[in-house]
Parts: sequence; C-alpha cells; structure tokens
Amino acid sequence: MTGLLGKKLGMTSIFDDAGQVIPCTVIEAGPCYVTQIKTVDRDGYEAVQIGFEERKERRVTKPLRGHFAHANVKPSRVVREFRGNGVSDVQPGQEIKVDRVFTKGDIVKVVGMSKGKGFQGVVRRHHFGGGFRTHGQSDRERAPGSIGSSSYPSRVFRGQRMAGRMGGDQVTVRNLTVVGVIPDSNLLLIKGSVPGAINGYLEIHKVKSQQ
Repeated sequence: MTGLLGKKLGMTSIFDDAGQVIPCTVIEAGPCYVTQIKTVDRDGYEAVQIGFEERKERRVTKPLRGHFAHANVKPSRVVREFRGNGVSDVQPGQEIKVDRVFTKGDIVKVVGMSKGKGFQGVVRRHHFGGGFRTHGQSDRERAPGSIGSSSYPSRVFRGQRMAGRMGGDQVTVRNLTVVGVIPDSNLLLIKGSVPGAINGYLEIHKVKSQQ
C-alpha cells in the first residue's frame, strides 16, 4: 500500500533528538479496510479501493450496502482509490493499519479540503490593496475598482478576479515528513500543517523514504 485515509485531529509539537521543537499535525490514519481491488483485465487499471470510518448501515444506499457486503466489510463513511499499489498483496476485507504503510522519516503528500470561508471580497480573497480614501471616497477602501469592461468587450472576461466563494477546495500539500507513528492509537504525526479543519478527512500518499 502507498497510502491511507485519515482524519485530522489537531496540532501539537514534539522534540527531536537534538532538542528542537517540531510543530506537527496529528492524524488518525486508519484502520482502513479494502473494499475493492481493481485490475487491468476487468477495469483497465490497477488500484486498491479502501474505506475509512464505520457508518451506520441504515445511512447507506442499497447499492453501496451490496458493494460493502461483497467485500465482507462494514459500510464506510469515506471511500477512495489508491493507484500504484501492488494488488497481489491485499485482499478484499483486509484491515490495513498505519504501521503497515508508514514509518518515521517517510515523505508524504496530503490531500484534503481547505476550510470554507464563505463569500469574501477581493481584499481577502485575492489580496487586493483597496482604494484611496482621499477626495471623498470614504466607502471605497475595500472595493475592487474597475474590472476593465467598457464599450469593448462589453462583458467580463472569464476568470476575472472578483469577490466570490472562498475556500472549500481540494488542496494538496507535498513533501511533508512523517515524524512519528503510534500504532496502538492509529496516529500519524506529520511535520507542519495540512489542509482542512479539525475532523476533516484526508488522503495521505506515501512518496518515498527519507535517506
């Protein structure tokens, strides 16, 4: 396996062997269960589908109930596919814990949903500087100003930086280091911050081991 699903629990700090403080994110990584194995012959590509966090059966649709029952696992709240895995060493219904995938020193990338901030103006969303307050413009300090449309082209170009919904996007943070693995609690300590709010779901992909 080259990755796991997890949930962000918060941040803390630990001390390394040299006595330096390392800020790190605490992630509940697994246990995950293999819900499906995809092969080249049947699906056109190789991947392992895993589920994380048990969900009540009555909250799951009938097709998904059958999908989980076929793998002989309980319904999961989050299901994702991980490509690049060797499908020969896993079986449907198999439990995968954090210490099987990650060790201290691994380099990982983490995928999550950023915090949603609702409808925001251009100053916060795009870091505009705002307008001058001189000459009676007391209400234009955070306004976007001209958007460049007059008789030509008489429309707003697609992608124009304006006010709008901010956050709630998929974000990937790369080259993060695993500084600790606690198998008894299924915890993973990653140096630095990861996207999303507390209790947000994450994909942790193993990139390589630190030499």
